[in-house]
Amino acid sequence: MNIVLKHRETWLHQINPSFKLMTLIGLFVFLLFIHYLNWLLYLSLLFFLLLSVFSGYSYRTVSLMILPFFLVFISTASSMILFGKGETTWMKFDLIHITEESFYRGIHVGLRTIVFAILGLLFALTTRPVKLFYSLMQQLQLKPKYAYSFMAGFRLIPIMIEEYFTIRNAMKVRGVEERRGIKNLFHKMKSYSIPLLAQSIRRAHRIAVAMETKGFKGSGNRTYYYRETFSKYDGYFLGSILFMVVLSYYSSIHLPIFPTGDVRHGN
Repeated sequence: MNIVLKHRETWLHQINPSFKLMTLIGLFVFLLFIHYLNWLLYLSLLFFLLLSVFSGYSYRTVSLMILPFFLVFISTASSMILFGKGETTWMKFDLIHITEESFYRGIHVGLRTIVFAILGLLFALTTRPVKLFYSLMQQLQLKPKYAYSFMAGFRLIPIMIEEYFTIRNAMKVRGVEERRGIKNLFHKMKSYSIPLLAQSIRRAHRIAVAMETKGFKGSGNRTYYYRETFSKYDGYFLGSILFMVVLSYYSSIHLPIFPTGDVRHGN
């Protein structure tokens, strides 16, 4: 079962995967120390613009992928807004206490979740897993036995999904009746898990023997089918990230949307 989303190659696909990964990890850490709501809001808008325009996927596809994270945004923000603390009370009803400070803090926490989701999608949609593992081996010196094992496991996921549907269709053809209630759950676990587990063990054993036979132990110098190097697109990516950070900071000072500064102190 192959699920392929149509997309076009952009300059984000040409970035070295290891460099992209390390840059985004550094950006994640940097975002943890941003406590200014307006700065984070502008960063969210700019990163979403980068994802929508240069991911190579249609705007509808990107919107559908980002939509579930808005539910996470609502849940994280509402928990902080409804039960937060502050001095300027907006509404109070029993346990619910909404203040100006808790509102801004809730929006801030929710926006941080959205930013992390956007950057995660940006990496996932513009990075091929095979090139990522090749880059990890060549640039970050990851041992081949681990990298190729991850690649093999990644390739097994769609095969296992296809086997699941095959078993389900076979059971329907044979007229196997499904039980109701809690018994149905145990019946499904027994009917699906045992065949899938047996197939996975056999396949994993064959892959392990094949990898050991072909010398995937990481000893000696290896040659690679894909050679991952650094290019000008890596500089473009780093420059774009720095530009968006500076632009969002400048906009948060001169064009603030929310009348608040550091949400930790409520000013």
